[in-house]
Amino acid sequence: MLRGLPFKIAVIAALAALISMAGQANAAQCGNGPAGFETWKTAFAAEAKAKGIGGTALDALMATHYNHATIGADRGQGGFHVSLEQFMARRAVGIAGRGRALKQSQAALFASIEQRYGVPPGPLIAIWGMETGFGAVHGNQDALSAVATLAYDCRRSAFFTDQLYAALKLIEQGVLAPGARGSMHGEIGQTQFLPKTILEYGTGGSLDNAAAALTSTANFLKAHGWQPGAGYQPGEPNFAAIQAWNAAPVYERAIAIVGQQIDGGGASRR
Repeated sequence: MLRGLPFKIAVIAALAALISMAGQANAAQCGNGPAGFETWKTAFAAEAKAKGIGGTALDALMATHYNHATIGADRGQGGFHVSLEQFMARRAVGIAGRGRALKQSQAALFASIEQRYGVPPGPLIAIWGMETGFGAVHGNQDALSAVATLAYDCRRSAFFTDQLYAALKLIEQGVLAPGARGSMHGEIGQTQFLPKTILEYGTGGSLDNAAAALTSTANFLKAHGWQPGAGYQPGEPNFAAIQAWNAAPVYERAIAIVGQQIDGGGASRR
């Protein structure tokens, strides 16, 4: 009875391999140019449907286009390969002065945020100013197309595939409009949240609204270990939460410097 068992096992293994290969052939394959985007989109939509994504979000996905501007921006990122002084000159000029005025004019909002999340106005206003110039520049790209393009592109496909699934879930929930506008990588709102960040840390309301964006940003920092009353300069307890916001060292230090200038602690450049 056991004589034919090895042969049966071999047949089963071969069939399993063929099934696996067929699944891989039908899976969404990343690419490095626009030619394969429509094919990828169809395959990705099938995978998303199998994972429970509904028709509204799938229709939005199928309406996306390959975003050449997004790819150009992604390939050309060089703003963080500069000195701290150069970065401050490019991105932080005037933020502290206007930030101090906003801290006074929006005192009730910032007091409410600090009471709930423990985050003082300085770093929130610094992020707000450096991300969008206090809401002046949100970006004008089709956000879903930007994220879909980067999920398809082989350079960072895994990271942006997660972002795309988050965006589709937000559309299903009615939180994100299918035609929402954002920045080159699909960042949305006054403090520029990626879709997965909205899904995990958004506190409700449109992130194009300053209060909703600032509250969500404070929630993000709190979730990443912000300790009420502790310092946020390099080497202090809350600097790690700022590092979670952005991985570029010059950006992290700029937030800490400008935040301190707004909160009244001088202009440390440690």
